[in-house]
Amino acid sequence: METKWLEDFVSLAETHSFSRSAQLRHVTQPAFSRRIQALEVWAGTDLVDRSSYPTRLTPAGQTLYAQAIELLQTLQSTRAMLRGHSSAAQDVIEIAVPHTLAFTFFPSWITTMRAQFGPMKSRLIALNTHDAVHRLVEGSCDLLIAYHHPSHPLQLDNTRYEMVSLGDEVIAPWVRADSEGAPRYRLPGRPGQPLPYLGYAPGTYLGGVVDDLIQTSKVPIHLDRVYETDMAEGLKVMAVEGHGIAFLPQSAVRKEVRARTLVSALPPEIDRLEATMDIRAYRERPHVASSHKGGPPRGKRMVEALWAHLLATRSDAPATGGAEFDSGSGTKAA
Repeated sequence: METKWLEDFVSLAETHSFSRSAQLRHVTQPAFSRRIQALEVWAGTDLVDRSSYPTRLTPAGQTLYAQAIELLQTLQSTRAMLRGHSSAAQDVIEIAVPHTLAFTFFPSWITTMRAQFGPMKSRLIALNTHDAVHRLVEGSCDLLIAYHHPSHPLQLDNTRYEMVSLGDEVIAPWVRADSEGAPRYRLPGRPGQPLPYLGYAPGTYLGGVVDDLIQTSKVPIHLDRVYETDMAEGLKVMAVEGHGIAFLPQSAVRKEVRARTLVSALPPEIDRLEATMDIRAYRERPHVASSHKGGPPRGKRMVEALWAHLLATRSDAPATGGAEFDSGSGTKAA
């Protein structure tokens, strides 16, 4: 039996909806249903009355729900106590960061923080966006740094999490320059002659943002996807080698643009095929962390001090709600 099955079950008990809980747990509905079924196999009895709508728990399910809440709280408290035994870890800030930001934004951001804030120890946890968000939701990191775009908000519950903006990032189409410094390929392409396209794998955060850009372009874009990967760095390498057009964050191509290795693939008549994304830091609100971890957090004064510094040096007002936040508990799929 896996603890995530219990977390799934608690979510289902509270939302009374397989589809809603699947969204909050960042999984597809079929995968969520399979995990609930696996829990029922482990329990040896039906836990959910599937003949009713909204979904209700069976008497056995009601019993397990009460026990699951207590068990998950105990596990959270135990993990906090175990971490408290490690004095070396108490002054280390654990930061979950999607791969692209880990390669591009994070190193320079840490340099700036050490210059402005002072010496700090950090542990970078590089993941895809989905898993990075889960790290925060599960309490397995101190901070989450991630992109935000209005078309693909993370939708973290603002009663449980708070955020501060760290800056912004532009994602746009880039391509290798030819011997004369002109783009090897130039958008938009033609119906019978689509341009070679280096794309993000399905389900990736940047892939979703780019797909929206292409689909909503006023000028039809004709592309032939010849390569895909999860990470912007992988696309950049292929673009530098001349394999096609790639939509890349500005921070990832700064050196290549200065060297004129990569140039814009946009012609003058297409001026909106790029997106500006916010780079945000998220953390669990201290009073929430204290309530479900068995008391005030120990040894993380450095996180509190860093967060206060980020709030003091931000260039915009903090978000306290709105489209990117969900009024329920947990998170929605990004």
